[in-house]
Amino acid sequence: MSSNQLWLPADELIDSCNLTRFAISVGFEPPNYFQLHDWSINNKVEFWRNVWDFSGVSGDRGNLVLENKDDFLKSTWFPSARLNFAENLLRGNDDDIAIVSITEMGLRTELTFSELGRKVAQFSSALTEVGIESGDRVAAYLPNVAETVIAMLGTASIGAAWSSCSPDFGFHGALDRFSQISPKVLIACDGYTYNGKQFDVSQNVRSLERHIDSIKHVINLNFLSTQTDDFDSIFQRDEENRDYQWFPFNHPLYVVYSSGTTGKPKCIVHSAGGTLIQHLKEHQLHVNLSGHSRMFFFTTCGWMMWNWLVSALASGSTIVLYEGSAFWPNPNTLFEMIENESINVFGASAKYFSALEKANVKPKTEQDLTSLVSMQSTGSPLAPESFDYVYRDIKDDVQMASISGGTDLLSCFALGVPWLPVHRGELQGPGLGMAVDVFDDSGNPVRSARGELVCTQTFPSKPISFWNDPEDNKYRAAYFDKFPNVWAHGDFAEIDSATGGLIIHGRSDAVLNPGGVRIGTAEIYRQVEAMPEISEALCIGQNWNDDVRVILFIVLAPKIKFAEELCVQIKQRLRANASPRHVPAKIIAVPEIPRTRSGKIAELAVRDLIHGHDVVNTSALANPECLSNFQNMPELLID
Repeated sequence: MSSNQLWLPADELIDSCNLTRFAISVGFEPPNYFQLHDWSINNKVEFWRNVWDFSGVSGDRGNLVLENKDDFLKSTWFPSARLNFAENLLRGNDDDIAIVSITEMGLRTELTFSELGRKVAQFSSALTEVGIESGDRVAAYLPNVAETVIAMLGTASIGAAWSSCSPDFGFHGALDRFSQISPKVLIACDGYTYNGKQFDVSQNVRSLERHIDSIKHVINLNFLSTQTDDFDSIFQRDEENRDYQWFPFNHPLYVVYSSGTTGKPKCIVHSAGGTLIQHLKEHQLHVNLSGHSRMFFFTTCGWMMWNWLVSALASGSTIVLYEGSAFWPNPNTLFEMIENESINVFGASAKYFSALEKANVKPKTEQDLTSLVSMQSTGSPLAPESFDYVYRDIKDDVQMASISGGTDLLSCFALGVPWLPVHRGELQGPGLGMAVDVFDDSGNPVRSARGELVCTQTFPSKPISFWNDPEDNKYRAAYFDKFPNVWAHGDFAEIDSATGGLIIHGRSDAVLNPGGVRIGTAEIYRQVEAMPEISEALCIGQNWNDDVRVILFIVLAPKIKFAEELCVQIKQRLRANASPRHVPAKIIAVPEIPRTRSGKIAELAVRDLIHGHDVVNTSALANPECLSNFQNMPELLID
């Protein structure tokens, strides 16, 4: 095993996993993954037809798999297929556990597939009774609990489109999103808890109802109060009907939102069929889910990882939901849950793993993690040091799958592969059926060199549209302006020519360019945040004297004081471990770093501020008040 190789799949995993069964069914033998991947993109019609059949999609596939296959934007998948998304997620064995829902306050509930199906039928009946029809939109302002999954499935079962954000979004953040899609129904809670504290959002709910004229009905969920609510009465309905109407493959299922830090969030519409078949492929072939799996992802309903997690039901798996802080009442909270709930697949943001290491949490010696076979990380690049931390202090025989994709495709471009080793700092490989590449500025593929992450061929979970974009102008500008007929994702990346793994260096729109040399911000964070004196960092490029200079903002660890000696140490570390180009011209201590609500560092917001531009949509940030720390800094006006 090489020094960068941290995990190898056991022979019994390779022999028994879903990926092997699928590969053999289409004429391939394990473990040559990249040969199978080449076939999946060179024969995409045959590949996706086989995914449908292998995963047992409930519905009518039709004869045609793909229309306009050579036009990425205009291509249409399974144009004659029909299915019901909710039916596919509710087909697990009746007595098996479908959902375990846990809150930080200690409330635990569980539902079998039979109980879940009944409640979904009751909820869909209630929606129909208030006039919701196929194509209508239902907006949800809800915590991550079982009732939210029930409401989503009830919405999908009748062909309406679901759109959600978590209640920690303020009024303006929710309004910016929901007002664009004209929902007829708002499903909302009275509040939520975080770090043991209660937050009442009932005023936000009343304001949303007043300001969005399309809302005709509000369905209330009491999360803080013990009084009866609308869900209680809905679940008293005498409703057993589980007959599902089939809708077209490309029928709208979800409206999700871009982060919105440069303006109002873009409303991205995803299809029921595209979402389902892509998630089935990822969960079964890449994550190796089955009816015996228990999957958890630490997410809110405002992040696409919630949508991804819920789809695990379609593989017959149990999903575990958690509402609250991952560090309350102690930093081991989620690992205690892994032990208590026998979780097999655990996922969280890269920032979570970094925070665990900073807090010196060592689950390997404190919890029984026997059940855990795979960990997933996304949201930002997982630093090589975080890989080391996982194998040193969490579990040494776990598959650490760093995954990358996004809201734009509601899925992954690269993720875990059960046949491949895990290499430090790398995503194991591209997803099957995803023609992932890295281009230089001239549109040429490069290996072991940094460039733009692209996808050169269409895939089923591409958005069916952007909302209110009839000519596809926003859609085209978002992905296809950089390279003709090629999806440019906005990530600065490289493909390791030796391993085939993918390395993400950060967002390409936040790439630093001092002296014309492109530098990914993740390279700087990896070095700086490994220092015990630094809690977190944010790096931007400042236009200066007809060039760009690197500015590094740092948040100090508790009890650490900012001093010139620390700046010297930071610069020496970057020069030695990265390059002289990575050394910042200025290092400035700030009390807090702005982040989006999904936990991503808001580099572009800070870059706009220091160049004198307004941050257009502060409601997209979890902590917009900290932006004032970056305004009118005298240090940025001098050499």
